[in-house]
Amino acid sequence: MKILFQQATIIDRLSPHNGQIRDILIEQGHIKAIATDLRTDADRVIRHAGLHVSPGWVDIFAHFCDPGYEYKETLQTGAYAAATGGFTDVFVIPNTRPVIDSKSQVEYIRSKSAFLPVHIRPIGALTKGLEGKDLAEMYDMRHSGAVAFSDGTSPVQSAGLLLKGLQYVKAFDGVVIQVPDDRTVGAGGLMNEGIISTRLGLPGKPMMAEELIIARDIRLARYTGSRIHFTGVSSPRGLDHIREAKKEGLAVSCSVTPYHLFFTDASLVQYDTNLKVFPPLRDEAAVVQLKKAVLDGTVDCIASHHLPHEYDSKVVEFEYAKAGMTGLETVYAALHTAIPELSSENIVRLLSEGPRSIFGLEKHSITEGSPATMSFFDPSGATEVEEGTLRSKSKNTAFLGQSLKGRALGILNGDHIVWEGTVTH
Repeated sequence: MKILFQQATIIDRLSPHNGQIRDILIEQGHIKAIATDLRTDADRVIRHAGLHVSPGWVDIFAHFCDPGYEYKETLQTGAYAAATGGFTDVFVIPNTRPVIDSKSQVEYIRSKSAFLPVHIRPIGALTKGLEGKDLAEMYDMRHSGAVAFSDGTSPVQSAGLLLKGLQYVKAFDGVVIQVPDDRTVGAGGLMNEGIISTRLGLPGKPMMAEELIIARDIRLARYTGSRIHFTGVSSPRGLDHIREAKKEGLAVSCSVTPYHLFFTDASLVQYDTNLKVFPPLRDEAAVVQLKKAVLDGTVDCIASHHLPHEYDSKVVEFEYAKAGMTGLETVYAALHTAIPELSSENIVRLLSEGPRSIFGLEKHSITEGSPATMSFFDPSGATEVEEGTLRSKSKNTAFLGQSLKGRALGILNGDHIVWEGTVTH
């Protein structure tokens, strides 16, 4: 199949066409030609005012709920949501039933998703059953295709066990992903501890719970010389710890979510359960610092923390609602809206270059002869977030009803093209 993209602005620092408007011809899943004006027969011609193209985006933390929780999301619905949001690659967390803590479970994810338009890359559990007691068989999982190791939404609490895990993955240059949260601090917290939590009468979760784990785990990474990635970082002091670790030359990286950049704890005044997330939304001062960390390069990449929940898990009293929101379809627009001064080049760094570098993925480029693994977006467009247009099986997003700046248009991934939610092969 031949596909011709006309008048696309190329955003790719590895490409000689970076920053230029070009026609791009795709043939049999590869970039056949790039020129200012290509005149050729094609099976499909796509032209869109404001079209931008970059190497494929990567999301490093999403829950596709398969196996065990397919009523929330499936590999198929998750993949189409990701593709609609502009992602060619997604890391799925191991918080399934059964847990992705063995070679067979990794192979199940890989085989079941082999023909989907998005590369679904399983994160192997760090501990057996996510119980935080014994290490899982990470070496076997690595050789079966596990891209990294984490207990997902159940962060490892034991310093001794995490130490062993960091030592274990060093043998094959693996990466441990940790959501920083000391669960013994503010154990019953439902939102950020502060003025708003007091006004709303909700128990608070202090930022100290995050900062303690970041400081502890950096010390463990220093001791072992291993690689660790903190995701969902929301504390300015935690970011300071990460900055210092980077200056020291430690293999420490981090990511933030779009919703931690967009909303604050003040957004919870209506007790919207879609805003009950983990880690909790922080106050305005913290959000300002998070945005600065994105702009100054402290933050290495953006993670969706796509956590789907069915109706009954969210339409309940705030105390009983499950934490998390869907997010793959709104990552780009939410990021572009929250930090409008962030250039397209830096957005591509956060969504493609950063995660590919940290986790050792293929570094695709918009050059002739390269595989066609591309994301399409329009910085001047708009995203109207409506329940009827969401591809995810669950609709638990606090962005419903929002008009966001910028629009993800879709992906081309080998023989798969997803354009504005429509899939063709």
